[in-house]
Amino acid sequence: MAALWAAKQGAHVTLLERNAKLGRKLYITGKGRCNLTNACSVQECLANVPRNGRFLTSALTRFSPDDVMAYFEELGVPLKTERGNRVFPQSDRAADVIDALLRALRRARVDIVEDRAMALILANGAVVGVKGERGQCYHCKALILACGGLSYPTTGSTGDGYALAKQAGHTVQPTRGSLVPLVAEGCGPLTGLSLRNVNLKMKNEKGKVLYEEQGELLFTHFGLSGPLILSASAHLRDYDTECYTAHLDLKPALDRETLDRRLVRELGEQPNRELRHVMERLEPKSLIALVLERAKLPGEIRANAVTREQRRRLLETLKDLPIPITGPRPVAEAIVTSGGVTVSEVSPKDMSSKYCKGLYLAGEMLDVDGYTGGFNLQIAWATGRSAGLGAAAYCGEDEET
Repeated sequence: MAALWAAKQGAHVTLLERNAKLGRKLYITGKGRCNLTNACSVQECLANVPRNGRFLTSALTRFSPDDVMAYFEELGVPLKTERGNRVFPQSDRAADVIDALLRALRRARVDIVEDRAMALILANGAVVGVKGERGQCYHCKALILACGGLSYPTTGSTGDGYALAKQAGHTVQPTRGSLVPLVAEGCGPLTGLSLRNVNLKMKNEKGKVLYEEQGELLFTHFGLSGPLILSASAHLRDYDTECYTAHLDLKPALDRETLDRRLVRELGEQPNRELRHVMERLEPKSLIALVLERAKLPGEIRANAVTREQRRRLLETLKDLPIPITGPRPVAEAIVTSGGVTVSEVSPKDMSSKYCKGLYLAGEMLDVDGYTGGFNLQIAWATGRSAGLGAAAYCGEDEET
């Protein structure tokens, strides 16, 4: 995006790509479907950026979700909007988005070179080039760093951009995974169990609700994953000082009174069966042991022997199953990286460095990240465009460049 908008202004652009093919990370976004933005207003988009969202106001105003959708439609990618205002190509193929961008690069006569940037070439407080892994030096008037973060390193995001930014004098805030699976003890026996239409409340140790939503989650050998968990993880930012607990309402469609009547009926219809077997009509078999354990109920107790107090404990556990979180999975498994170049060191108007002339930064390298739903790609498109326009304008100040 940065290369396209710089070239559109008449700049001569070379795009350095360490992979044999461009867009490897785009191929895996949205489970291969590419959730390329969210069909919402600029203010709604900013509300879904919990970290330094205000910094993005200018970029998102100039290239809003509506603008992004119109842009890709013009590139020949018909779009559709699904639940949660998530926008996808009608074909459900991320490859169509990548192919459209590649065609646009060719039309703009952007030179694409397979090489890995290893170091900046600096002179008199300005960037004048970059050294490649293959020994070649690429000289330039302006340089845009859009190297991604640390998530999914097999796609090429290995933190190279952070080292280059530090070389130019920038501060890099500590990085960690966001939109990442969470580690929780005791979930191993439930590996592979997917729960749909459960309500999740993520609380801190003081009982404050940090996130609440209804949807789907997945138990894994290490803990919890799935859409609900990935979204919740973006709200958990202080693992060193805070303890978090996931609270699951396994029966969100039933209030406590209705659920109690259901329990009375199930217990009454199967009076001589063990409670663990009665529960099979209420919850997946693999989940029953955990529910009964948290309710402090023996699974072998007969239905007709369950007391009112025991039934109450069972009801409360079904409505509020606590699962302590011990931490996030590694950043390499995260959808996006939280942390990065300090935004106060970058101009929000054109993404130019305040420390190094001719240097621009965009996308996941910056210390901004959004929730799941297309917001992070929207950030990438908008900051990439701003950086491209800014770099081209800077080069245009010297007619001989």
